[in-house]
Amino acid sequence: MKAIIVTDQAAGTAGMKLVERPEPQGAALASLSGANYGDVVVQVHASGFTGDELAWPSTWIDRLGRDRTPSIPGHELAGVITALSYGTTGLSVGQRVFGLTDWTRDGTLAEYVVVEARNLAALPGDVDFTVGAALVMPGLTAWQGLFEHGRLCAGQSVLVHGAAGVVGSMATQLARQAGAYVIGTGRAAGRQTALDFGAQEFVDLDNDALEDVGGVHLVFDVLGGDIAKRSARAVRAGGTLVTIAGPTEARPADGRTIDFVVEANRAQLSEIVQRVRDGRLRTNIGTVATLDDAVAAFNPTERRPGKTIIRVRP
Repeated sequence: MKAIIVTDQAAGTAGMKLVERPEPQGAALASLSGANYGDVVVQVHASGFTGDELAWPSTWIDRLGRDRTPSIPGHELAGVITALSYGTTGLSVGQRVFGLTDWTRDGTLAEYVVVEARNLAALPGDVDFTVGAALVMPGLTAWQGLFEHGRLCAGQSVLVHGAAGVVGSMATQLARQAGAYVIGTGRAAGRQTALDFGAQEFVDLDNDALEDVGGVHLVFDVLGGDIAKRSARAVRAGGTLVTIAGPTEARPADGRTIDFVVEANRAQLSEIVQRVRDGRLRTNIGTVATLDDAVAAFNPTERRPGKTIIRVRP
């Protein structure tokens, strides 16, 4: 099968290569002796990639800390199940699915991938594979940050950093639907996009004073660093700063800070995709490229807005 591999962490996305790799063997997967209990093989139709994946230790080592290169990156997918392992229930061969793969195993920038069945949700037939793949990481990250960790409720206010970006635009939409007041931030060029996705105010981080934002119940941070520290001062008493940018020293004076790593969740994916079907949510897709053109797509000559999706099959 065709697959994108990486072997050199220092090279970043420039070190990606398109190669031939062995396909997962469905027959071995289905036998008691050869199975990883609960795995399925998925024929990938569309795949997503997160820009900082190649900085994650899990891209280069397995759960026991052993080198696992050459590794296949990408952890978001939409596709069709072609084989089930011994003991798998709740899914069937030929079913359309989407989901998030394990961090320490080969990923989805390939024609086939082995995934734990519990990480997948059914993809309705009226949702395109490209849309399905684009929903996974942004949708789960926004949902878990806002509702599991941020405990956002109707009537509260939330400051969403990077509101024109892939995750921020999803967080903005979900927060508005929950009845929150949303203040988006970003660069000036992203103002209209952030407003189009539902932000009610916009703060230009290059020219506006973040400190002028009144006390908010929740900050949803994707930037970290100095922005996170400054944002902590905008959190009202009892509020929360939630970040996906890693451990931070930013702490509200009378609140809490939570940094988290997104997790696969079938029920949340099912709810998110239903909102897409209802017209309540939309993805922020930028470039759609083939697997043959994936390396170039991940190494653009200019900044491209939206999420890059690799359409593995037409």
